[in-house]
Amino acid sequence: MTLPNQLTVLRIILTPVFLYFFLSNDPLFIQISLAIYIIAALTDWYDGWLARKFNYITEWGKFWDPLADKILTSVVFIGFVIVKLLPLWMVLLIIFRDLSVTLLRVYADSRGYSFRTTYYAKWKTMLQMIFLYYLLILYVSKNTAEIYNQYQMIVDILLNKDIIYFVMLAITIITVHSGITYLLLNKSLIKQLLNETDKLV
Repeated sequence: MTLPNQLTVLRIILTPVFLYFFLSNDPLFIQISLAIYIIAALTDWYDGWLARKFNYITEWGKFWDPLADKILTSVVFIGFVIVKLLPLWMVLLIIFRDLSVTLLRVYADSRGYSFRTTYYAKWKTMLQMIFLYYLLILYVSKNTAEIYNQYQMIVDILLNKDIIYFVMLAITIITVHSGITYLLLNKSLIKQLLNETDKLV
């Protein structure tokens, strides 16, 4: 169990912990949830850096590291659905796209193949992350009396339902389109994997 793998396990453990604190009615717990998310996100960056620098790359890590990232992101999106900031149907589309592509890529790696990726997919991930931080910081601000009382107008404007809806809609469209583009880019490899899977069955 290398250090990067331990950090991946930590990220998975922190995911339900984040959700518990995030959904609390206690302002302090909601503030703590932001710190938990930041720590979890940092473990993602750090375990990737360690794996590359010291060649701590294992089959276990290749499977669970990308999956842990998607689990964390998916749970944060679901949290915002529960507190009624995001529409469920958009979140479900994003989760389906991200998990299905991640699992497909992991399966390809397990069979000794490497999927081609694009900067478009990386930009999609970056947009999701920026948006989640945006929502988290504003949601924490709204639930922190010292901040909200002083900046109520700014927080309310930035959390306007129409703004959130259309930004989320744009991210959903980009996410789904990047998934389709990803599948088309690797369609020959996917066909090869399906043929090999049929032979195994």
